[in-house]
Amino acid sequence: MREIKPRTPPAAAGGASSPQHDASDLLQILVFRHTLTREQAERVRRHARGAGVTVQHTIQQLGLATEAQISEALAGFANLRFVTLNPLELDLEVVTGALSGPFARRHGMVAIAKTDQKLTVAVHDPFAPFPLDDIKRVTGLRAIERVVATKSDVEAIIKNFYELGSSLKTAEKQLAAQWLPDIGNQEYLSGEDQELDPAAAPVVKALDHLLSYAFEQRASDIHFEPKRSVTLVRLRIDGMLHDVHVVPKVVYQALVSRIKLLSGCNIAEKRRPQDGRIKREQGGREIELRVSTMPTAFGEKAVLRIFDPDVLVKGIDRLGFSATDFPIFENFLGRSHGIILVTGPTGSGKTTTLYSTLKHLAKPELNIITIEDPIEMVHDEFNQVAVRPNIDLTFANALRTVLRQDPDIIMVGEIRDPETAQYAVQAALTGHLVLSTLHTNDAPSSITRLLDLGVPHFLILSTVIGIIAQRLVRVNCTRCKQPIEATIEMANGLGLPLDELRRHTLMKGAGCLHCRQTGYAGRDGIFQIMPITEKLRGLIGRQSSSLDLFDGARAEGMRTLREAAVEKVLQGETTVSEMMRVAGI
Repeated sequence: MREIKPRTPPAAAGGASSPQHDASDLLQILVFRHTLTREQAERVRRHARGAGVTVQHTIQQLGLATEAQISEALAGFANLRFVTLNPLELDLEVVTGALSGPFARRHGMVAIAKTDQKLTVAVHDPFAPFPLDDIKRVTGLRAIERVVATKSDVEAIIKNFYELGSSLKTAEKQLAAQWLPDIGNQEYLSGEDQELDPAAAPVVKALDHLLSYAFEQRASDIHFEPKRSVTLVRLRIDGMLHDVHVVPKVVYQALVSRIKLLSGCNIAEKRRPQDGRIKREQGGREIELRVSTMPTAFGEKAVLRIFDPDVLVKGIDRLGFSATDFPIFENFLGRSHGIILVTGPTGSGKTTTLYSTLKHLAKPELNIITIEDPIEMVHDEFNQVAVRPNIDLTFANALRTVLRQDPDIIMVGEIRDPETAQYAVQAALTGHLVLSTLHTNDAPSSITRLLDLGVPHFLILSTVIGIIAQRLVRVNCTRCKQPIEATIEMANGLGLPLDELRRHTLMKGAGCLHCRQTGYAGRDGIFQIMPITEKLRGLIGRQSSSLDLFDGARAEGMRTLREAAVEKVLQGETTVSEMMRVAGI
């Protein structure tokens, strides 16, 4: 193999680039950059020739290097900067406004940043001819920085951004002529409202692109937030909100009408909150979206909650219970009657815990009935009832009827009033297993909450099996997590001596394409589990305070949520900063 020396292509300086590399060049570059050994390069060459596939595909297939490592080696050899493209950090106007779609596709490049003086352009092949003069002429900028990104990154940005940008621009052009001030906008309450066509092709395409993008990014919620002249689109990913797009006001009016049309809401009603649901096929899976609209000062705000079956229903061993807590939880589920309560604030994973538990318990010989507000995700193995207060179908009324339906297991979405609490206790007393949720901060305070709802202490003693409080913490990305050195600040945050902390291997995600440079990918549960033991029954019988109950449960071995989070940190599953964000200082 001939020796190859680094070259300095005229990237940002101007001029024509060097000829595109072939397979032999690529292997030599990877050897020169120490990405592959000579032996590995020869193995790749033989395998690629025999299988009739590209060298790069072979390298990735054999697990010798990732696409990012290959691109980084090419960038280093070409004396260019390598970047990982995070779509959440890119501006739609910069990407689609600086370079046209056909031009970007033809040259395999995408504009990723722009200032008054400079445009930064990402390419996936640093040795392909670079149209520097054309870019300068089109943009009017003299400084063009060329950087290198992976081919899949560049192609994904081109596909998602240009198609979405094209749909939004076309929709804006078509709708602008018929636009009148939105009656839902509190600043424009005079004048007649003219309904824009929610079935217009550009509107349909724009919403499809936004939904597909949200699914690709593993978002749990899509927020459409109307402002004075535009609408902000934000995605909640792993519990954190990210700004992703800005939609023209005129297009958003049609988009929100399209959302309401698909979800069965009243399109003409703009002054009242509405709820609906959408079913959508995505990648061979059926995904449900729960829609909520609400009038605000600048129009209707819409939030779409995404229910992905792969995320919402897990095996109970994958919920995040520790080795000591899991057998206690299994013991709860082995009981034939009684109440199991799951507590925590909104967004703490209670629904996932309940659905996963019901899925685990479901058998052909059991009649499982759920009462929900609304039904989060339709499941064939359960008989699901939706609460409808407008026709007086409340949790309590539904539960009273369900007791006549010969159930074995009942799931009540939330115990929120004395009547529901009374019927839940009645169901448990008559031989049913009842699962439900409460909004309390920890497990012991749930007993106080039940007493506040009018449940006598002797009925709590007879029915409640156990209480689970939970939160969600982001977990380190498995593809880029790496060991980190323990510091005194971390030790203080965890409440441990530094010497003891250094006996554990702490991990932190470095940031990669898979986790969008956040270092986190996915979330896991942290749990505080409190079985109602004989000692606790004695405390409840004496109507002790929640503080006494907490001390009694601690004496029986109950851990705090913070201790559960600290264990996740010491196991390398999450970070100290994430633990402190969720469980407090």
